[in-house]
Amino acid sequence: MNKRLNRSTLTLLAAFSFSAMASPVAVPNPPSLPAKGYVLLDYHSGEVIAEHGAHIALKPASLTKLMTSYTAGQELNRGNISQTDNVRISREAWAKNFPDSSKMFIEVGTNVQFSDLLRGLIIQSGNDASVAIAEHVAGSHSAFVDLMNNWANRLQLNNTYFSNAHGLDDPDQVTTPYDMAKLGQALIRDVPTLFPLYSETSFTYNGITQHNRNALLRDRSIDVDGMKTGYTKGAGYSLVSTATQGDMRLISVVMGTSSASSRTSASKSLLNYGFRFFETIQPHEVNSEVTAARIWMGQENHLSVGVAEDVYMSVRRGSGDKINAVVDLPSKLKAPILKGDEIGTVSYLDANDKLLKRVSLVALQDVEQGSLFKRLIDYIKLFFV
Repeated sequence: MNKRLNRSTLTLLAAFSFSAMASPVAVPNPPSLPAKGYVLLDYHSGEVIAEHGAHIALKPASLTKLMTSYTAGQELNRGNISQTDNVRISREAWAKNFPDSSKMFIEVGTNVQFSDLLRGLIIQSGNDASVAIAEHVAGSHSAFVDLMNNWANRLQLNNTYFSNAHGLDDPDQVTTPYDMAKLGQALIRDVPTLFPLYSETSFTYNGITQHNRNALLRDRSIDVDGMKTGYTKGAGYSLVSTATQGDMRLISVVMGTSSASSRTSASKSLLNYGFRFFETIQPHEVNSEVTAARIWMGQENHLSVGVAEDVYMSVRRGSGDKINAVVDLPSKLKAPILKGDEIGTVSYLDANDKLLKRVSLVALQDVEQGSLFKRLIDYIKLFFV
């Protein structure tokens, strides 16, 4: 196939930008936060908007429970367990094993419904609930930790390792702010049945009501609907939060602050910064045509071309209408072509022609080889092209 490329420019429609008619907003530096590390991630695009020490190794504390719930959620997805399961509480999961840390107050030898254990894990941050869930899902705490690390590998949390399901300090247990942001993104995307539990503000079990420690859930000035706090002496105070504004969802991770109030104010500052100065645009949707390409030697003369999955981008607020989509396709595309075949790329450029993102273009339809007569006619036409 001739690999010489045609280059054509498709300017994005204003509808792709949340504020297409507005002037671009000058973006200041991210706020200075009293944390060992932080990340602000756009949920839809997966792009980092702001960060400091994003890949520094830190103790996760109870942020570990995000992976505990993710792992349990995947087993629920597969039908291996059910939220209505009754779980017999072992001596290892007994609340008395965790005298100086958060717990759900479950009693050894009792039966607890799995859905209650999930709330005890997520809302009350119960270390006892963590062990009970681990044992029910995998047969033992250690086997469940193996599952956690397998999922960490699948999600490419490259700087994360778990030694337990509850997050109490262990020399080998480590993560980074960036990995926690990716885990939060995966939890929202992959186990949507559990994510709503992260917005519940309290849970009562065994006659004891405990409140969610994520204070931003009760802050009416920002639309936070999750996720998880963490604290140990070795880790300091940490918080993974997610909030929405219109169609935009952000995930903030603040790790290693000095107090609960500090992690709350730092997280709010980070989220407000993202919503104030950035927006999420969706220039192209999966299965929608980006362009039609000329195809030779086929039963048809044109091939519908699009993207394999939704394309999202994080851009300066008000700059979405200044972005161009530049399509690169082979100049002599020949049949047969199968739906889903990668045949080119689309590059998104800002007003200064700086590359912002590049994704593959795929065929949106099958085009079978044409008849002998059709191929002969196209061969003659190609000779003069």
